Amino acid sequence: MSGKDLERDYEESLQYLVNMTTFGMNFGLERIQELLKRLENPERKLRVVHVGGTNGKGSTTVMIASILRKAGYKVGVFTSPHLHDYRERMTINGQMIPKEKVIREIACVRPHLEEMVAEGFEHPTEFEVSTALALLYFAEENVDFALIEVGLGGAIDSTNVVSPLISVITNVAMDHMDYLGSDVVSIAKVKAGIIKPRSFVVTASENPDVIHVLREQAKAMDVPLWLVGEDVRWESKWSGELEQEFDLVGLHSTFTKLRLSLVGFHQLRNAATAVTVCEILQSEYGVAIPREAIYAGVREVEWPGRLELISLNPKVLLDGAHNVDGAQALAQALPLYTRNRLILCLGMLADKEREKVVNMLVPMADEIIITRPNSPRAGDWRALASLAEQHGRSVSCIEDPKEAVIFALNRLGENDMLCVTGSIYMLADARQALIKELKPS
Repeated sequence: MSGKDLERDYEESLQYLVNMTTFGMNFGLERIQELLKRLENPERKLRVVHVGGTNGKGSTTVMIASILRKAGYKVGVFTSPHLHDYRERMTINGQMIPKEKVIREIACVRPHLEEMVAEGFEHPTEFEVSTALALLYFAEENVDFALIEVGLGGAIDSTNVVSPLISVITNVAMDHMDYLGSDVVSIAKVKAGIIKPRSFVVTASENPDVIHVLREQAKAMDVPLWLVGEDVRWESKWSGELEQEFDLVGLHSTFTKLRLSLVGFHQLRNAATAVTVCEILQSEYGVAIPREAIYAGVREVEWPGRLELISLNPKVLLDGAHNVDGAQALAQALPLYTRNRLILCLGMLADKEREKVVNMLVPMADEIIITRPNSPRAGDWRALASLAEQHGRSVSCIEDPKEAVIFALNRLGENDMLCVTGSIYMLADARQALIKELKPS
């Protein structure tokens, strides 16, 4: 196949997926279970670690993957959403699924979807089809481990078709309340749905009410639960702008001077969770993971768009703090970065607790630029500006995120810093524009 043909077929395949967004968000497992049955149940051929939670699940997933890769294993990772390229959602050992494979997997799945509809089944959603594609790809490639990040919730999420070796619930906070419930206990009950029999459970939640819900579910499934923060402890040694160091007392071993390439105190909790998962894989499943793999795995992990310093001069920080917990983690981390003035470029979806985020972040900045995430859920994006103005800051509104960040760059004085944050949909556009603009000519 020529390069031109490949690109055409790939774009057509992607468009076929994009067209499925018309089916919206439709929870329940019946459709994906039926689809997977027709694909000969690839999920049953995989050794899975299933990672859910409100914040930190992506970071935790890629840290576990990084450690397992350093230990010599072939590791499939399914995460969502993507930043720049749909294929980021499905990687093996850090490499995105090739375009040829996307074309082939969609061609394989398509007749089954058509048959399902002809037989009276509801059409699976875009996310359900993406989940099935990832499971099929990982099974065909015979990965040693598949790390599957929950999309939304837990019990009702299409990834919940797997029978994991370990279920991880990083934390539970207020997010997606329209779908998951109006209080943290209700949300925790949905997220606890990934806890299955014949597995192990790890959580890094600190909330006693959440821990009670998870304990009850683990008890009902007759599986052990480990608490990161009680059964596993860590201590920060120092943090710079590009990395940090910590000591960890794990379930079975002590690790001193672990160097982590992701910044922010919250990432230490995620790293401790990732190491705990690897220790359980060792002790309960006999998976060989040398100590040096743990050190190298956390030292070399990459996760774009999460406290990512993409430029030192000028200083430009990107962070997908899309909800209150994320904004709190960013607010905690901002003092680590030396600067004179801080320009904050912010774009959030209307269904988030925008006022709380503004109250946390805007007082730390000298100038605010409000922009619009590229999503139907953006709503009245300018309302953010009214909230920011209440803090007596200079506020500009620029709808296009790419234009907003270029404008912000031009406002930076020497030793000033730009922080771009909010919805991942906005961050993707902003990151692309910034990388292009900052590239040495």
